[in-house]
Amino acid sequence: MATSNRIRGNRREEATSPLARGWKSLAEAATASPARFAILVFTGLIIITTVLLTLPIARAGEASSTPLADAVFTAVSAICVTGLVTVDMSTYWSPFGNVVIILAMQIGGIGVLTMASILGLVVARRIGLRARLIAASDTNPARGHAGPVSESQAVRLGEIGSLLATVALSAIIIELAITALVVPRLLLMGFDVWTALWQGFYISLSAFTNTGFVPFADGMEQFASDPWMLSVLAIAVFLGAIGFPVIFALARWARSRARLSIHARITLVTTLILIVLGAIAILLLEWANTATLGGQDGAVRPMTAVFTSIMTRSGGLSTIDIGAMNGSTLLVLDMLMFVGGGSASTAGGIKVTTLAVLFFAAVAEARGVDDMEAFDRRIPNDVLRLAVSIVLWGATIVAISTVTILHITKAPLDYVLFDVISAFATCGLSTGLTSNDLPDSAKYVLAATMWAGRVGTVTLAAALAASQKRQLFRRAEERPIVG
Repeated sequence: MATSNRIRGNRREEATSPLARGWKSLAEAATASPARFAILVFTGLIIITTVLLTLPIARAGEASSTPLADAVFTAVSAICVTGLVTVDMSTYWSPFGNVVIILAMQIGGIGVLTMASILGLVVARRIGLRARLIAASDTNPARGHAGPVSESQAVRLGEIGSLLATVALSAIIIELAITALVVPRLLLMGFDVWTALWQGFYISLSAFTNTGFVPFADGMEQFASDPWMLSVLAIAVFLGAIGFPVIFALARWARSRARLSIHARITLVTTLILIVLGAIAILLLEWANTATLGGQDGAVRPMTAVFTSIMTRSGGLSTIDIGAMNGSTLLVLDMLMFVGGGSASTAGGIKVTTLAVLFFAAVAEARGVDDMEAFDRRIPNDVLRLAVSIVLWGATIVAISTVTILHITKAPLDYVLFDVISAFATCGLSTGLTSNDLPDSAKYVLAATMWAGRVGTVTLAAALAASQKRQLFRRAEERPIVG
Protein backbone atom coordinates (compact mmCIF):
# COMPACT_ATOMS: atom_id res chain seq x y z
CA MET A 1 0.00 0.00 0.00
CA ALA A 2 2.82 2.38 0.90
CA THR A 3 4.57 1.54 -2.37
CA SER A 4 1.38 2.25 -4.31
CA ASN A 5 1.03 5.64 -2.61
CA ARG A 6 4.64 6.50 -3.46
CA ILE A 7 4.05 5.60 -7.11
CA ARG A 8 0.95 7.76 -7.27
CA GLY A 9 2.85 10.58 -5.61
CA ASN A 10 5.65 10.30 -8.14
CA ARG A 11 3.17 10.35 -10.98
CA ARG A 12 1.53 13.48 -9.62
CA GLU A 13 4.93 15.13 -9.34
CA GLU A 14 5.82 14.12 -12.89
CA ALA A 15 2.47 15.37 -14.13
CA THR A 16 3.12 18.79 -12.72
CA SER A 17 3.95 21.10 -15.60
CA PRO A 18 7.23 23.06 -15.71
CA LEU A 19 5.17 26.26 -15.62
CA ALA A 20 3.44 25.17 -12.42
CA ARG A 21 6.76 24.21 -10.81
CA GLY A 22 8.25 27.53 -11.91
CA TRP A 23 5.28 29.39 -10.46
CA LYS A 24 5.67 27.54 -7.15
CA SER A 25 9.33 28.53 -6.90
CA LEU A 26 8.49 32.11 -7.81
CA ALA A 27 5.70 32.21 -5.23
CA GLU A 28 8.04 30.96 -2.51
CA ALA A 29 10.49 33.74 -3.30
CA ALA A 30 7.69 36.30 -3.37
CA THR A 31 6.18 35.36 -0.02
CA ALA A 32 9.63 35.44 1.61
CA SER A 33 9.84 39.20 0.89
CA PRO A 34 6.92 40.64 -1.11
CA ALA A 35 8.37 44.15 -1.12
CA ARG A 36 11.75 43.14 -2.52
CA PHE A 37 10.11 40.74 -4.97
CA ALA A 38 7.83 43.54 -6.23
CA ILE A 39 10.77 45.87 -6.79
CA LEU A 40 12.78 43.11 -8.49
CA VAL A 41 9.94 42.23 -10.89
CA PHE A 42 9.13 45.88 -11.53
CA THR A 43 12.72 46.71 -12.36
CA GLY A 44 13.04 43.59 -14.50
CA LEU A 45 10.01 44.61 -16.58
CA ILE A 46 11.50 48.07 -17.08
CA ILE A 47 14.78 46.56 -18.29
CA ILE A 48 12.96 44.24 -20.72
CA THR A 49 10.83 47.11 -22.06
CA THR A 50 13.91 49.31 -22.44
CA VAL A 51 15.73 46.63 -24.44
CA LEU A 52 12.72 46.18 -26.75
CA LEU A 53 12.38 49.93 -27.31
CA THR A 54 16.04 50.29 -28.23
CA LEU A 55 15.63 47.84 -31.13
CA PRO A 56 15.60 49.55 -34.55
CA ILE A 57 12.26 47.84 -35.29
CA ALA A 58 10.65 49.83 -32.46
CA ARG A 59 11.33 53.19 -34.10
CA ALA A 60 9.20 54.51 -36.97
CA GLY A 61 10.92 55.46 -40.22
CA GLU A 62 14.43 55.18 -38.84
CA ALA A 63 17.09 52.53 -39.27
CA SER A 64 18.89 53.69 -36.11
CA SER A 65 17.91 52.60 -32.62
CA THR A 66 16.37 54.83 -29.96
CA PRO A 67 18.89 56.61 -27.68
CA LEU A 68 19.23 54.78 -24.38
CA ALA A 69 18.07 57.73 -22.24
CA ASP A 70 14.84 58.11 -24.25
CA ALA A 71 14.23 54.34 -24.23
CA VAL A 72 14.74 54.14 -20.46
CA PHE A 73 12.55 57.19 -19.86
CA THR A 74 9.71 55.87 -22.05
CA ALA A 75 9.93 52.37 -20.56
CA VAL A 76 9.78 53.69 -17.00
CA SER A 77 6.96 56.09 -17.91
CA ALA A 78 4.95 53.23 -19.48
CA ILE A 79 5.51 50.59 -16.77
CA CYS A 80 4.97 53.22 -14.04
CA VAL A 81 1.88 54.49 -15.95
CA THR A 82 3.17 58.06 -15.70
CA GLY A 83 2.80 59.59 -19.15
CA LEU A 84 5.77 61.96 -19.19
CA VAL A 85 7.52 61.82 -22.54
CA THR A 86 10.74 62.96 -24.18
CA VAL A 87 9.64 62.03 -27.73
CA ASP A 88 6.46 62.51 -29.77
CA MET A 89 4.43 59.40 -28.93
CA SER A 90 2.21 59.79 -32.00
CA THR A 91 5.01 59.64 -34.58
CA TYR A 92 8.19 58.33 -32.97
CA TRP A 93 7.31 54.67 -32.45
CA SER A 94 6.60 51.97 -35.03
CA PRO A 95 3.68 49.50 -34.70
CA PHE A 96 6.06 47.16 -32.84
CA GLY A 97 7.08 49.96 -30.48
CA ASN A 98 3.46 50.88 -29.85
CA VAL A 99 2.58 47.26 -29.04
CA VAL A 100 5.43 47.13 -26.51
CA ILE A 101 4.20 50.37 -24.91
CA ILE A 102 0.58 49.17 -24.80
CA LEU A 103 1.61 45.93 -23.06
CA ALA A 104 3.78 47.89 -20.62
CA MET A 105 0.87 50.21 -19.78
CA GLN A 106 -1.46 47.25 -19.21
CA ILE A 107 0.96 45.40 -16.94
CA GLY A 108 1.91 48.55 -15.05
CA GLY A 109 -1.71 49.59 -14.61
CA ILE A 110 -2.91 46.29 -13.18
CA GLY A 111 0.17 45.92 -10.98
CA VAL A 112 3.03 43.48 -11.31
CA LEU A 113 2.13 41.35 -8.27
CA THR A 114 -1.55 41.25 -9.19
CA MET A 115 -0.62 40.30 -12.75
CA ALA A 116 1.70 37.59 -11.42
CA SER A 117 -1.12 36.23 -9.25
CA ILE A 118 -3.53 36.17 -12.19
CA LEU A 119 -0.95 34.33 -14.29
CA GLY A 120 -0.37 31.91 -11.43
CA LEU A 121 -4.10 31.28 -11.22
CA VAL A 122 -4.15 30.53 -14.95
CA VAL A 123 -1.13 28.21 -14.73
CA ALA A 124 -2.03 26.36 -11.52
CA ARG A 125 -5.81 26.63 -12.05
CA ARG A 126 -6.29 27.44 -8.40
CA ILE A 127 -5.28 30.20 -6.00
CA GLY A 128 -3.30 28.98 -3.05
CA LEU A 129 -2.12 30.80 0.05
CA ARG A 130 1.11 32.00 -1.58
CA ALA A 131 -0.76 33.50 -4.53
CA ARG A 132 -3.17 35.20 -2.13
CA LEU A 133 -0.30 36.71 -0.18
CA ILE A 134 1.36 37.97 -3.36
CA ALA A 135 -1.83 39.67 -4.55
CA ALA A 136 -2.53 40.97 -1.04
CA SER A 137 0.79 42.83 -1.11
CA ASP A 138 -0.49 44.78 -4.12
CA THR A 139 -3.85 45.61 -2.53
CA ASN A 140 -2.28 46.67 0.77
CA PRO A 141 1.42 47.68 0.80
CA ALA A 142 1.46 47.34 4.60
CA ARG A 143 1.43 43.57 4.06
CA GLY A 144 4.96 43.89 2.72
CA HIS A 145 6.13 44.20 6.31
CA ALA A 146 6.87 41.13 8.32
CA GLY A 147 4.54 40.05 11.06
CA PRO A 148 0.78 39.78 11.41
CA VAL A 149 -1.52 42.13 9.53
CA SER A 150 -4.99 42.97 10.79
CA GLU A 151 -7.72 41.45 8.66
CA SER A 152 -9.97 44.49 9.20
CA GLN A 153 -8.96 45.45 5.68
CA ALA A 154 -10.79 46.84 2.67
CA VAL A 155 -10.11 43.44 1.09
CA ARG A 156 -9.57 40.44 3.36
CA LEU A 157 -7.19 37.64 2.51
CA GLY A 158 -10.09 35.26 1.89
CA GLU A 159 -11.51 37.65 -0.71
CA ILE A 160 -8.34 37.88 -2.81
CA GLY A 161 -9.63 35.35 -5.34
CA SER A 162 -12.75 37.42 -5.95
CA LEU A 163 -10.63 40.56 -6.16
CA LEU A 164 -8.39 39.04 -8.83
CA ALA A 165 -11.45 38.16 -10.88
CA THR A 166 -12.73 41.71 -10.41
CA VAL A 167 -9.38 43.18 -11.51
CA ALA A 168 -9.23 41.08 -14.67
CA LEU A 169 -12.88 41.54 -15.63
CA SER A 170 -13.12 45.23 -14.75
CA ALA A 171 -9.93 46.06 -16.67
CA ILE A 172 -11.16 44.26 -19.79
CA ILE A 173 -14.75 45.48 -19.58
CA ILE A 174 -13.93 49.12 -18.80
CA GLU A 175 -11.21 49.40 -21.44
CA LEU A 176 -13.40 47.83 -24.14
CA ALA A 177 -16.41 49.94 -23.10
CA ILE A 178 -14.39 53.16 -23.24
CA THR A 179 -13.00 52.10 -26.62
CA ALA A 180 -16.51 51.47 -27.92
CA LEU A 181 -17.50 54.99 -26.85
CA VAL A 182 -14.39 56.68 -28.27
CA VAL A 183 -14.08 54.97 -31.68
CA PRO A 184 -17.36 56.30 -33.19
CA ARG A 185 -16.35 59.83 -32.22
CA LEU A 186 -12.99 59.40 -33.97
CA LEU A 187 -14.75 58.05 -37.07
CA LEU A 188 -17.00 61.13 -37.13
CA MET A 189 -13.88 63.32 -36.99
CA GLY A 190 -12.54 61.74 -40.19
CA PHE A 191 -10.22 59.03 -38.87
CA ASP A 192 -10.11 55.88 -41.01
CA VAL A 193 -11.46 52.67 -39.45
CA TRP A 194 -8.10 51.07 -38.58
CA THR A 195 -6.65 54.29 -37.12
CA ALA A 196 -9.82 54.95 -35.12
CA LEU A 197 -9.77 51.41 -33.69
CA TRP A 198 -6.16 51.25 -32.57
CA GLN A 199 -5.88 54.88 -31.44
CA GLY A 200 -9.26 54.60 -29.71
CA PHE A 201 -8.08 51.55 -27.75
CA TYR A 202 -4.72 53.23 -27.07
CA ILE A 203 -6.26 56.38 -25.56
CA SER A 204 -8.85 54.33 -23.63
CA LEU A 205 -6.12 52.15 -22.12
CA SER A 206 -4.01 55.23 -21.45
CA ALA A 207 -6.92 56.90 -19.64
CA PHE A 208 -8.01 53.91 -17.53
CA THR A 209 -4.46 53.09 -16.48
CA ASN A 210 -3.94 56.79 -15.73
CA THR A 211 -0.89 56.84 -18.01
CA GLY A 212 -1.64 59.87 -20.17
CA PHE A 213 0.13 58.90 -23.39
CA VAL A 214 -1.59 60.50 -26.40
CA PRO A 215 -1.45 58.76 -29.84
CA PHE A 216 -2.96 61.70 -31.76
CA ALA A 217 -0.68 63.81 -33.95
CA ASP A 218 -2.65 66.95 -33.03
CA GLY A 219 -2.70 66.10 -29.32
CA MET A 220 -5.66 66.47 -26.99
CA GLU A 221 -6.18 70.13 -27.92
CA GLN A 222 -8.46 69.10 -30.80
CA PHE A 223 -10.96 67.79 -28.20
CA ALA A 224 -10.89 70.91 -26.01
CA SER A 225 -14.54 71.74 -26.76
CA ASP A 226 -15.76 68.14 -27.19
CA PRO A 227 -17.88 67.22 -24.14
CA TRP A 228 -18.33 63.62 -25.28
CA MET A 229 -14.62 62.76 -25.53
CA LEU A 230 -13.67 64.66 -22.39
CA SER A 231 -16.48 63.09 -20.35
CA VAL A 232 -15.68 59.54 -21.47
CA LEU A 233 -11.95 59.91 -20.83
CA ALA A 234 -12.58 61.62 -17.47
CA ILE A 235 -14.77 58.70 -16.36
CA ALA A 236 -12.06 56.25 -17.42
CA VAL A 237 -9.43 58.15 -15.42
CA PHE A 238 -11.75 58.35 -12.38
CA LEU A 239 -12.42 54.60 -12.42
CA GLY A 240 -8.73 53.85 -12.71
CA ALA A 241 -7.83 56.30 -9.95
CA ILE A 242 -10.22 55.04 -7.27
CA GLY A 243 -8.54 51.63 -7.26
CA PHE A 244 -9.52 48.01 -7.76
CA PRO A 245 -10.47 47.44 -4.08
CA VAL A 246 -13.04 50.24 -4.38
CA ILE A 247 -14.36 48.84 -7.68
CA PHE A 248 -14.57 45.44 -5.92
CA ALA A 249 -16.49 47.01 -3.01
CA LEU A 250 -18.86 48.83 -5.36
CA ALA A 251 -19.51 45.61 -7.32
CA ARG A 252 -20.24 43.77 -4.08
CA TRP A 253 -22.54 46.58 -2.96
CA ALA A 254 -24.39 46.47 -6.30
CA ARG A 255 -24.92 42.70 -5.99
CA SER A 256 -25.91 42.37 -2.35
CA ARG A 257 -26.09 45.91 -0.95
CA ALA A 258 -23.17 44.99 1.32
CA ARG A 259 -21.84 47.83 3.44
CA LEU A 260 -19.06 49.82 1.78
CA SER A 261 -15.78 49.57 3.65
CA ILE A 262 -14.32 52.66 5.27
CA HIS A 263 -11.55 52.55 2.67
CA ALA A 264 -14.05 52.76 -0.18
CA ARG A 265 -15.98 55.57 1.48
CA ILE A 266 -12.91 57.63 2.29
CA THR A 267 -11.53 57.15 -1.22
CA LEU A 268 -14.74 58.17 -2.98
CA VAL A 269 -15.58 61.13 -0.75
CA THR A 270 -12.04 62.55 -0.65
CA THR A 271 -11.57 62.11 -4.40
CA LEU A 272 -14.80 63.94 -5.20
CA ILE A 273 -13.97 66.77 -2.76
CA LEU A 274 -10.53 67.26 -4.32
CA ILE A 275 -11.97 67.23 -7.85
CA VAL A 276 -14.54 69.91 -6.98
CA LEU A 277 -12.11 72.12 -5.04
CA GLY A 278 -9.47 71.74 -7.75
CA ALA A 279 -11.91 72.66 -10.53
CA ILE A 280 -13.04 75.78 -8.65
CA ALA A 281 -9.43 76.88 -8.02
CA ILE A 282 -8.41 76.31 -11.65
CA LEU A 283 -11.48 78.17 -12.92
CA LEU A 284 -10.89 81.19 -10.70
CA LEU A 285 -7.12 81.40 -11.20
CA GLU A 286 -7.12 80.84 -14.98
CA TRP A 287 -10.35 82.62 -15.99
CA ALA A 288 -8.53 85.71 -17.28
CA ASN A 289 -5.47 83.90 -18.65
CA THR A 290 -5.88 84.15 -22.43
CA ALA A 291 -3.22 81.46 -22.95
CA THR A 292 -5.36 78.85 -21.17
CA LEU A 293 -9.00 79.15 -20.03
CA GLY A 294 -9.27 82.82 -20.94
CA GLY A 295 -8.90 81.97 -24.63
CA GLN A 296 -11.86 79.55 -24.59
CA ASP A 297 -15.60 80.18 -24.84
CA GLY A 298 -17.37 80.84 -21.56
CA ALA A 299 -19.25 77.53 -21.71
CA VAL A 300 -16.09 75.53 -22.35
CA ARG A 301 -14.06 76.94 -19.45
CA PRO A 302 -15.87 75.07 -16.62
CA MET A 303 -15.56 71.82 -18.59
CA THR A 304 -11.82 72.36 -19.04
CA ALA A 305 -11.39 73.19 -15.35
CA VAL A 306 -13.20 70.01 -14.24
CA PHE A 307 -11.31 67.88 -16.78
CA THR A 308 -7.94 69.29 -15.68
CA SER A 309 -8.81 68.75 -12.02
CA ILE A 310 -9.70 65.11 -12.69
CA MET A 311 -6.45 64.65 -14.60
CA THR A 312 -4.47 65.65 -11.48
CA ARG A 313 -5.68 62.37 -9.91
CA SER A 314 -2.95 60.88 -12.15
CA GLY A 315 -4.60 60.99 -15.58
CA GLY A 316 -2.05 63.19 -17.31
CA LEU A 317 -4.22 64.24 -20.27
CA SER A 318 -4.57 67.95 -20.98
CA THR A 319 -6.40 70.11 -23.52
CA ILE A 320 -4.52 73.29 -22.60
CA ASP A 321 -0.88 74.31 -22.34
CA ILE A 322 0.12 73.58 -18.75
CA GLY A 323 3.30 75.60 -19.15
CA ALA A 324 1.23 78.72 -19.89
CA MET A 325 -0.65 78.54 -16.57
CA ASN A 326 -0.13 81.07 -13.80
CA GLY A 327 2.34 80.18 -11.07
CA SER A 328 -0.49 80.13 -8.53
CA THR A 329 -2.37 77.54 -10.58
CA LEU A 330 0.73 75.40 -10.99
CA LEU A 331 1.10 75.35 -7.20
CA VAL A 332 -2.51 74.20 -6.79
CA LEU A 333 -1.91 71.44 -9.35
CA ASP A 334 1.30 70.51 -7.50
CA MET A 335 -0.71 69.87 -4.33
CA LEU A 336 -3.44 67.93 -6.16
CA MET A 337 -0.92 65.75 -8.00
CA PHE A 338 1.09 65.06 -4.85
CA VAL A 339 -2.04 63.63 -3.22
CA GLY A 340 -2.87 61.53 -6.30
CA GLY A 341 -5.56 58.86 -6.38
CA GLY A 342 -6.72 55.86 -4.39
CA SER A 343 -4.60 53.11 -2.87
CA ALA A 344 -4.07 49.96 -4.97
CA SER A 345 -5.10 51.92 -8.04
CA THR A 346 -3.44 52.87 -11.31
CA ALA A 347 -2.89 56.36 -9.87
CA GLY A 348 0.16 57.59 -7.98
CA GLY A 349 0.84 60.16 -5.26
CA ILE A 350 0.66 59.71 -1.52
CA LYS A 351 -2.98 58.63 -2.04
CA VAL A 352 -6.22 60.29 -0.96
CA THR A 353 -6.65 57.98 2.03
CA THR A 354 -3.30 59.17 3.41
CA LEU A 355 -4.47 62.78 3.22
CA ALA A 356 -7.79 61.85 4.82
CA VAL A 357 -6.10 60.05 7.72
CA LEU A 358 -3.95 63.11 8.44
CA PHE A 359 -7.11 65.25 8.39
CA PHE A 360 -8.88 62.88 10.79
CA ALA A 361 -5.87 63.04 13.11
CA ALA A 362 -5.96 66.85 13.08
CA VAL A 363 -9.69 66.83 13.84
CA ALA A 364 -9.21 64.36 16.70
CA GLU A 365 -6.42 66.52 18.16
CA ALA A 366 -8.56 69.66 17.86
CA ARG A 367 -11.45 67.92 19.62
CA GLY A 368 -9.16 66.58 22.33
CA VAL A 369 -10.07 62.92 21.77
CA ASP A 370 -7.73 59.95 21.60
CA ASP A 371 -9.20 58.10 18.62
CA MET A 372 -9.48 59.03 14.97
CA GLU A 373 -12.99 58.36 13.71
CA ALA A 374 -14.65 58.32 10.29
CA PHE A 375 -18.02 56.99 9.12
CA ASP A 376 -18.77 55.51 12.56
CA ARG A 377 -15.51 53.57 12.62
CA ARG A 378 -12.30 53.99 14.65
CA ILE A 379 -9.03 54.23 12.73
CA PRO A 380 -6.06 52.67 14.60
CA ASN A 381 -3.05 54.84 15.38
CA ASP A 382 -0.63 52.65 13.40
CA VAL A 383 -2.40 53.84 10.23
CA LEU A 384 -1.54 57.43 11.19
CA ARG A 385 2.12 56.50 11.69
CA LEU A 386 2.14 54.91 8.24
CA ALA A 387 0.48 57.99 6.70
CA VAL A 388 3.05 60.34 8.22
CA SER A 389 5.86 58.09 6.96
CA ILE A 390 4.42 58.10 3.42
CA VAL A 391 4.20 61.90 3.34
CA LEU A 392 7.73 62.39 4.68
CA TRP A 393 9.25 59.85 2.28
CA GLY A 394 7.35 61.35 -0.64
CA ALA A 395 8.35 64.91 0.23
CA THR A 396 11.98 63.82 0.60
CA ILE A 397 12.03 62.14 -2.82
CA VAL A 398 10.45 65.21 -4.45
CA ALA A 399 12.88 67.59 -2.72
CA ILE A 400 16.00 65.63 -3.71
CA SER A 401 14.86 65.24 -7.32
CA THR A 402 13.89 68.92 -7.59
CA VAL A 403 17.23 70.16 -6.27
CA THR A 404 19.14 67.79 -8.55
CA ILE A 405 17.25 68.75 -11.72
CA LEU A 406 17.39 72.45 -10.85
CA HIS A 407 21.16 72.15 -10.63
CA ILE A 408 21.37 70.26 -13.94
CA THR A 409 18.98 72.33 -16.05
CA LYS A 410 18.92 75.78 -14.39
CA ALA A 411 15.21 75.84 -15.35
CA PRO A 412 12.60 77.86 -13.38
CA LEU A 413 11.68 76.38 -10.01
CA ASP A 414 7.93 76.23 -10.64
CA TYR A 415 8.45 74.25 -13.88
CA VAL A 416 10.95 71.83 -12.34
CA LEU A 417 8.90 71.30 -9.18
CA PHE A 418 5.76 70.68 -11.25
CA ASP A 419 7.35 68.03 -13.47
CA VAL A 420 9.09 66.34 -10.55
CA ILE A 421 5.84 66.05 -8.60
CA SER A 422 4.14 64.84 -11.78
CA ALA A 423 6.83 62.16 -12.09
CA PHE A 424 6.64 61.11 -8.44
CA ALA A 425 2.83 61.03 -8.54
CA THR A 426 2.94 59.21 -11.92
CA CYS A 427 0.60 61.87 -13.26
CA GLY A 428 2.06 62.85 -16.62
CA LEU A 429 1.03 66.50 -16.78
CA SER A 430 4.00 68.60 -17.85
CA THR A 431 5.04 72.20 -18.31
CA GLY A 432 7.11 71.11 -21.32
CA LEU A 433 10.32 70.60 -19.37
CA THR A 434 10.83 67.02 -20.57
CA SER A 435 10.38 67.92 -24.25
CA ASN A 436 12.76 70.88 -24.29
CA ASP A 437 16.07 69.09 -24.92
CA LEU A 438 16.30 67.83 -21.35
CA PRO A 439 19.85 66.58 -20.57
CA ASP A 440 20.20 62.82 -20.32
CA SER A 441 21.24 63.06 -16.67
CA ALA A 442 17.99 64.87 -15.84
CA LYS A 443 16.02 62.22 -17.75
CA TYR A 444 17.55 59.52 -15.58
CA VAL A 445 16.73 61.47 -12.41
CA LEU A 446 13.10 61.87 -13.49
CA ALA A 447 12.97 58.18 -14.44
CA ALA A 448 14.20 57.23 -10.96
CA THR A 449 11.57 59.54 -9.46
CA MET A 450 8.82 57.84 -11.49
CA TRP A 451 10.12 54.45 -10.38
CA ALA A 452 10.13 55.42 -6.70
CA GLY A 453 6.66 56.95 -6.97
CA ARG A 454 5.13 53.90 -8.63
CA VAL A 455 6.83 51.34 -6.41
CA GLY A 456 5.49 53.26 -3.43
CA THR A 457 7.20 54.63 -0.36
CA VAL A 458 5.81 51.87 1.88
CA THR A 459 7.07 49.09 -0.39
CA LEU A 460 10.40 50.85 -0.85
CA ALA A 461 10.93 51.26 2.90
CA ALA A 462 9.99 47.63 3.55
CA ALA A 463 12.37 46.43 0.86
CA LEU A 464 15.27 48.51 2.19
CA ALA A 465 14.81 47.24 5.73
CA ALA A 466 17.36 44.53 6.44
CA SER A 467 15.05 42.85 8.92
CA GLN A 468 11.92 43.56 10.91
CA LYS A 469 12.03 42.11 14.38
CA ARG A 470 9.60 42.51 17.20
CA GLN A 471 11.09 44.56 20.03
CA LEU A 472 10.44 42.84 23.34
CA PHE A 473 11.02 45.88 25.54
CA ARG A 474 9.96 49.54 25.76
CA ARG A 475 12.25 52.36 26.79
CA ALA A 476 11.41 55.07 29.32
CA GLU A 477 9.09 57.74 27.96
CA GLU A 478 10.12 61.38 27.56
CA ARG A 479 8.23 63.98 25.52
CA PRO A 480 9.91 66.54 23.22
CA ILE A 481 8.24 69.90 22.60
CA VAL A 482 6.51 70.12 19.23
CA GLY A 483 4.54 72.88 17.53
